[in-house]
Amino acid sequence: MSVADDVLESAALLSARDVMKYFGDDRRPVLEHVSIELREGEFVALLGPSGSGKSTLLRILAGLMEPSGGDVLVHGSPLVGPNPNVAIVFQSFALFPWLDVLQNVELGLLAMNVPEEERRSRATRAIDLIGLDGFEEAFPKELSGGMKQRVGFARALVVQPEVLFMDEPFSALDVLTAENLRTELQDLWLAKTMPTKAVVMVTHNIDEAVSLADRILVFGANPGHIRVELKGLSPADRSAKSAARARLVELIYRIMTNPDDDAPAIVEQSIQGRTRPIASVRGAKSTAATRARRYQVLPDVSIDDLTGLVQYIGGIGGHAAVQDLSRDLQMRADDLLAIIEATDLLGFGALQERQVVLTPIGSRFADSETDEEKAIFRAQALDHIALLHHIVRDLTAAPTHTLDAEEVIDELEHSFSGEEARRQFETAVDWGRYAELFTYDDSSGELTLDEEHRPAR
Repeated sequence: MSVADDVLESAALLSARDVMKYFGDDRRPVLEHVSIELREGEFVALLGPSGSGKSTLLRILAGLMEPSGGDVLVHGSPLVGPNPNVAIVFQSFALFPWLDVLQNVELGLLAMNVPEEERRSRATRAIDLIGLDGFEEAFPKELSGGMKQRVGFARALVVQPEVLFMDEPFSALDVLTAENLRTELQDLWLAKTMPTKAVVMVTHNIDEAVSLADRILVFGANPGHIRVELKGLSPADRSAKSAARARLVELIYRIMTNPDDDAPAIVEQSIQGRTRPIASVRGAKSTAATRARRYQVLPDVSIDDLTGLVQYIGGIGGHAAVQDLSRDLQMRADDLLAIIEATDLLGFGALQERQVVLTPIGSRFADSETDEEKAIFRAQALDHIALLHHIVRDLTAAPTHTLDAEEVIDELEHSFSGEEARRQFETAVDWGRYAELFTYDDSSGELTLDEEHRPAR
């Protein structure tokens, strides 16, 4: 490393250099060649589709997971074990139901052996900061979702972390509650009243990233890599009515709906087409070669949402602009893009210049009655979804035509983290049941082949 690099590293609170991650014996990476630096005063958003490794990277930076390659540095020194300078707010509230709010917030300080009087004082200040005063003696069952997540924030902030990590902290909340909590968090950060020097947030919500972040790292998948880095807006430009905000949202839409295109080139085209730049970009050219995993990453999309979108587009002529769909269906961009991704995976539609266009089989699916609809879905699922094809193949070959779910999940853990492997399995079960490929008994943990629709060998 050069002297200049030494100076840069020493100025960074936290950095990742050329980080790689794979699971099990599947050497195809979940993350490939990811490098970032986090400096004091920054709010950084990691934005991208499901399966792009954002949460995995967060856990690596927190020292909860070791990288398979590359380095994580804290103030220029290699990280060994859990990172003592960070605290995390997760999507799930993870509160202890037998403890009241004050006791839940004090938990992190117990592990630090903080004396009782100071512990109580710091917890009370954190509760007051996050707007929970008056709820100190309430138990989690008495709290709304928004209040539970406030407890999560207070519990993270009470330890006064140098860096606050947030892993989709608002995604489990209803729209109004999430918006309120986002606004309050932004106010605290801009007022510099939070006891933390920097924030990193994982999200797949475009509006959320634009509202909060000073820098936005847009990730691509298969394997996870940084496609491009965008400069965030000034606080004055983050208003919903701001023209600068509208331009940045439009740019990110273009990047995320063209996953195979060169993202820096998309940014440059946008800049050249305007008299005033809408974003600056660090040339985050991906060195990640496209490598197919053993299984595709299945987006977390229900059958109702998937079939509903295809039928809706079929009913309005077979094509629609992504932003028009988001507005007309009143859907968040991240939720809509996940459904579009599932539609594409199954061969029902494709993205063309930010338009979702149904394929011929997609149009036929949209117009079909239930039995034909299921038959089409079954054929497309077997042809296009590797995991479903392999499950049916193994069920057909098994003497009893049954499989233990844990065996399937263990196999998935060769390509995904344990948590993601289970989510992939749950999505596959939802799609497989709808296609009448197999049944699943949660109590016994067994998958059973549907003999009526057993595919011909």
